[in-house]
Amino acid sequence: MTALEGVREIASPEAMEEFGRAIGGALRAGDLLVLTGPLGAGKTTLTRGIAAGLGVRGPVQSPTFVIARTHPSLVDGPALVHVDAYRLGSPAEFDDLGLDLDRSVTIVEWGRGMVDGLLDRWWEVEIDREWSGVGQDTVCTAAGSSEGVPDDDAPRRVTVTRRDA
Repeated sequence: MTALEGVREIASPEAMEEFGRAIGGALRAGDLLVLTGPLGAGKTTLTRGIAAGLGVRGPVQSPTFVIARTHPSLVDGPALVHVDAYRLGSPAEFDDLGLDLDRSVTIVEWGRGMVDGLLDRWWEVEIDREWSGVGQDTVCTAAGSSEGVPDDDAPRRVTVTRRDA
């Protein structure tokens, strides 16, 4: 997957899924990806593409309320474990999920700071998106207004980095 490292601009949800397919085709059992980005940045869209590249059973949806979903392989490859760490309070709670990190590909949305120490190496995928109006730092105070909202039509900047514990 080293060819996928670096920064790229992704222009549409379809292009995000296509990039995910390329990532999925390069992943192997034991790979861990941490997806970071604001709400609506495209983390689950990227995961759908990765799932397609891995050849796992869908549909792939955000696991926000169930915390983790396992998608078995349809092509005799590794399963995909899709985790949403948003509601987890600590890395210990992540560890308590009892995930099989060695025999599956694991994707953790909102996982920054949650996976340190689980494996020696993992992939960090950061998705940035444009914000219109007053800006991301005041988005909570602008709720209900047209200011400080994510710009859904803006391209995403995706940075893929290899991390070491």
